[in-house]
Amino acid sequence: MKTTETPTTAVPAPRSGRPSAPRPAPREKTEGQVLNVFSHGILIVWAILVVMPLLWAVMTSFKDDKSIFNSPWSLPDKLHWENWSRAWTEANMADYFLNTILVVGGSLIGTLVLGSMTAYVLARFEFPGNRFLYYLFVGGMSFPVMLALVPLFYVVNNMGLLNTVHGLILVYIAYSLPFTVFFLTAFFRTLPGSVAEAAFVDGASHTRTFFQIMLPMAKPGLISVGIFNFLGQWNQYMLPTVLNTEPDKRVLTQGLVQLAVSQGYKGDWSGLFAGLVMAMLPVLAAYVVFQRQVVAGLTAGALK
Repeated sequence: MKTTETPTTAVPAPRSGRPSAPRPAPREKTEGQVLNVFSHGILIVWAILVVMPLLWAVMTSFKDDKSIFNSPWSLPDKLHWENWSRAWTEANMADYFLNTILVVGGSLIGTLVLGSMTAYVLARFEFPGNRFLYYLFVGGMSFPVMLALVPLFYVVNNMGLLNTVHGLILVYIAYSLPFTVFFLTAFFRTLPGSVAEAAFVDGASHTRTFFQIMLPMAKPGLISVGIFNFLGQWNQYMLPTVLNTEPDKRVLTQGLVQLAVSQGYKGDWSGLFAGLVMAMLPVLAAYVVFQRQVVAGLTAGALK
């Protein structure tokens, strides 16, 4: 008798040993999160250190002198707008503002025009002495202005420009040119040269190519360096103190010092804080309006 065998299916034997543990999170991700939290914490602390003094100065400008000393951290009981009017009229802040606008406006325009022309030539044209001139401007950034005050005073005096607005404008331009040329030379090197070559092929002159084609392309860099120069020239105190000694031609920084010492031991502290906030507002407004252009100008060279 013949028997048939039914095939059996092999059953896999169970695995021996413990189940595998889950993989740990990547170490790089954890370190990146810690670094992100740490950097954000540093930025928050830095923002508090910068913003709190500004807010305190604005709050103090609306107090009277007694409240400033008795309760310096409390809110004003009422808004003393007379502090602002007194600083604007009695302390001659209006005249100081006008003189500062004339000096800073003229020097800023002159710095940007001369600096952009110089930077364009140094960045786009090769000629003997190109690198020497460039490093000469770079070296001017490291020269402290305090060492030049005495000879600068005699040079300006011999030229008949002492205690004049245009004399102070020329000194501001010379003071700001090294950084402007250094900044804009690197920026002009990032611009495409094919655009200028196409303009030359179409018959455009060097002057027209620069003012109508290359200069508009360099607008982010011009705004960035213009903001930096505006901040430095608006807050300049040492140069006008030495070169501008007449009371009716003082700039804003000299006016604030005069306001602080005008009454001897009895200072007008409320008026002083009001004048300080007045001097701060144009700088703050300029940065708020042009902050995107400043960031774009600083990062344009890296993104090209």
